[in-house]
Amino acid sequence: MRKYSFIALGLMLVLSLFLSACSSKTGSGDNASGDEILVGVLLPVTGNNATDGKDMLNAMKMAVEKINSDGGVLKKKIKLEVADDGCDPQMATTAANKLVSKKVVAIVGGYCSGSTLPASGVFHNAKIPMIVAAANSSELPKQGYDTLFLINGLVPDQTKTGADYFKDKGAKNIAIIHDNSAYAKDMADFAKKSVEENGGKIIAFEAINPEEKDFGSLMTKLKSLKPDGTYFTGYYAAGGLMLKQFKQKGVSGSFMVGDGSYSPDIIDIAGSEAANDLLVTATPTANFIPGAEEFVNNYKSKYNLSPGPFSALSYNGMNLLVDAIKRADSTDKDKIKKALKETKAFEGIGQVIEFSDQNTLNQSNFHVMKVVGGEFTLEK
Repeated sequence: MRKYSFIALGLMLVLSLFLSACSSKTGSGDNASGDEILVGVLLPVTGNNATDGKDMLNAMKMAVEKINSDGGVLKKKIKLEVADDGCDPQMATTAANKLVSKKVVAIVGGYCSGSTLPASGVFHNAKIPMIVAAANSSELPKQGYDTLFLINGLVPDQTKTGADYFKDKGAKNIAIIHDNSAYAKDMADFAKKSVEENGGKIIAFEAINPEEKDFGSLMTKLKSLKPDGTYFTGYYAAGGLMLKQFKQKGVSGSFMVGDGSYSPDIIDIAGSEAANDLLVTATPTANFIPGAEEFVNNYKSKYNLSPGPFSALSYNGMNLLVDAIKRADSTDKDKIKKALKETKAFEGIGQVIEFSDQNTLNQSNFHVMKVVGGEFTLEK
């Protein structure tokens, strides 16, 4: 019996070492064992920006359901591991570390630039590729991370779109307001530059606290300055209240917001009357994209909602990742990163994706939207 026990124990140790060696080779330690490939999702699913975060998640789930129903990738199913960043840098860092600990093979997400910036550093240190579907601060590519791939246009492209629109409409005296977040401040700086390059004048450059509710004194100041246009670069929670008080105070000129405020919530917060004629620089929602009818109908059928501002981009981001895994023929992080970098003419909803040397889009995708009768319309 004792001899048998030693033999059995020896066999168990050999088997254990063999299994451990095999495990270490599978996906370079990533969670791609068995029948599933684990993909991380970093989004705000609570807090002021949860509406857009959940919309992005809905679109990613739609992509995954279709991918899995078609047989998955590398004979495995995609499984999503969702982490809430709350659009808060500290929450984002914690959420990113959680996803790293889960050994995800890649990340899709990134709504607020202020939270995506620190999270992207965590993923870079772990050598995990990240596809950013919404966040577009110019500070993101400046980090020089070869693991970071942005599929939304950058802030400078967006502000040029807004400044060109002001110029075309004869709006020369422009007020700019931001909320001191990384995204909004970056966008405000570029908006100032874009307006001035077009021969316009910045008559006010103001910062607010995004938690503020009363913008009365700011609106009084703006009214006295008589702007031809006001450009708010922050998020819709403050943007909706500001727009409402802008109209109540009777400030002159048009009111424009960036894509951080491109949400039906800004209309609800401001009220449909105040929101009428609101201008938005953004990537158009799927219902304005030719060829996206099937996606729009499926989204409405599944969630009883219209797809939001970043739904198409999120859907594209998940499909791009799966395409890269197929081309890499592996779940190895370095191979996925290489495949993403080598992406050529990937056709998504409303965009063809190829990456520049900085892993940003080669072609901008911004337009000007306008609220008419409580609905977003394509203005330019």
